[in-house]
Amino acid sequence: MKIIVPMAGRGSRLRPHTLTVPKPLIPVAGSPIVNQLIYTIAKAIKTPIDEVAFILGDPAFFDNNLEKSLIKLATSIGAKAKIYRQLVPLGTGHALMCASPSLRGPAIVAFADTLIRADLDINPKVDGIIWAKKVKNPEAYGVIEINKNNEVINLVEKPSNYISNLAAIGVYYFKNIEILKNKLETILKLNKNLGEEYQINEGITSMIQDGYKINPGSVSEWMDCGNSKITIETNTKMLKILNEEDVCLITSEFKQINSKVIPPCFIGKGCEIINSEIGPYVSIGENTKVENSKINNSLIQNNTIIKNADLSQSMIGNNVFFDKNYKSISIGDFSQLI
Repeated sequence: MKIIVPMAGRGSRLRPHTLTVPKPLIPVAGSPIVNQLIYTIAKAIKTPIDEVAFILGDPAFFDNNLEKSLIKLATSIGAKAKIYRQLVPLGTGHALMCASPSLRGPAIVAFADTLIRADLDINPKVDGIIWAKKVKNPEAYGVIEINKNNEVINLVEKPSNYISNLAAIGVYYFKNIEILKNKLETILKLNKNLGEEYQINEGITSMIQDGYKINPGSVSEWMDCGNSKITIETNTKMLKILNEEDVCLITSEFKQINSKVIPPCFIGKGCEIINSEIGPYVSIGENTKVENSKINNSLIQNNTIIKNADLSQSMIGNNVFFDKNYKSISIGDFSQLI
C-alpha cells in the first residue's frame, strides 16, 4: 500500500504562519499536521505501507529541511519516501499526475491539511473509497451523492442545490490507482479556460461513469487547518482527543515556577512557565518562555517569549517576542510586539 500526499499549496489562508513553514509542518497539539495524518492512516488501515509519495510545490519557497523531515517521517513507519514537485498550481488532479511514477497498485490519497480519527476499513471488492463526514453546511464543501446500494454516484463541489450532507474530507482509497491515473491523463489533455484547474474529482467521476464501484467511508472526527481560527479550534479538539487516548502531552523536561497548568495542554521540552496560568487547551512548543501571563485556548510555537499577557484564541509563531496588552492575536514567525 502507498500513501500519496499532495501538499504543494502555499497555505495562503494560514498566513503569516506559513511564510516560513509549510502548512503541513505546522505543529498542532504538539506534532506537525502531516505527521499526525500519516501516523493515523498507517495505524487505521492495518496494512503495511511500503511507500509514501509527497507532492511538494516550488522548491524556491522552502529549503531542503522540508524534504529531509518528510523522508524521516516515511522511514518512521517503515516506508520509503518519494518526493515530487508540482511547479505550477493547476489543481489537485494535476498535482497527483506530478507523482505519476508512483500511481500504480493500491493507494490512499490524503491531502495534508486535515486531521482525522477513523477506522479506515477497506472493502477489497470495491474499486475505491471516498471518506466523508456529515456537515451542517454542505454548500461550503465538496459533497458526495450515494444511491440506495451505498455507492457513490456523484461528486459536486460546493453545490448550490442540496445534494447531500456528506462532505468529502480529502482522503481516498483506490484498489488500483493506475485507473485514476489513466483518467487524469485524458483530462489533462483537455484545454481549460484561464484560471480553471484539473481536479481529482474529474478523474473519480469518470471512473464512476465507466462503472467502477466507489463506496463512501466514514470517520469519527475530521478537523481542518485552513486558517488560524480553525487551526486553533483543531488544536483544542486534538488536545481533547489525545487526552482521552491517554497520550502523554506534558514533558517532564520543562521548568514550572509558581505556575499552574490546567489540562489538557501540550508543553514541549525546554519550556519555562513562570508566574503564569496555562490552559486549558494550550499547546506550547519547545524552548518557549511564558512569564506573568494567563493563556487559554491558544497555539504557541517554538523559541518564543511571552510576557505580561492575558491571551485566548491566539496563534503565535516561532521566535516571537510578545509583551503587549492584546486579548487575542495571530502573529507569525520572527515577530515582535512590545
